[in-house]
Amino acid sequence: MTRAEKTAVIEELKTKFESSPFFYVADSSSLPVEQINKLRGLFFEKGIEMRVVKNTLVKKALESFGEEKNYEPLLNTLVGPTSIIFTDVANAPAKVIQDFRGDNEKPELKSAYIDTAVFLGDDQLEALSKLKSKEELLGEVITLLQSPMQNLLGGLKSGGNKLSGLVKALEERG
Repeated sequence: MTRAEKTAVIEELKTKFESSPFFYVADSSSLPVEQINKLRGLFFEKGIEMRVVKNTLVKKALESFGEEKNYEPLLNTLVGPTSIIFTDVANAPAKVIQDFRGDNEKPELKSAYIDTAVFLGDDQLEALSKLKSKEELLGEVITLLQSPMQNLLGGLKSGGNKLSGLVKALEERG
């Protein structure tokens, strides 16, 4: 790889890291080609991009941001074969990896960057898979906001029935 090609890859990675608030660093090196292709297919179906890139190029791209994005802890995980997984939904890669793995140990999660929070180690996979997506959080907020309104409308309806019953009873008496 020439110096110009390396520079182009670093610039492309910088753009990806800047535009993606969520990414994972994993090791899928011991998987056979057939399994890697299957994993890539599962990621593709969910709109997730998986790239195998040299660690030195990833380090240079991450170091270019300085301390502003808190990428420093990730640098130590860039050892050995590395796949970078870019996503728009924070928990999606963790769920795909869990489903894919079954009883296997690979792909192994090295680290994850979720909107300024850093998760280190494969033991964090369970916690990452339980993160709520933006859509799930919005759904919960809407449900919470609807509940008091539904109670109010229900109270007004039942109160209206009582009031009309009282007026009808008074009419019959008079």
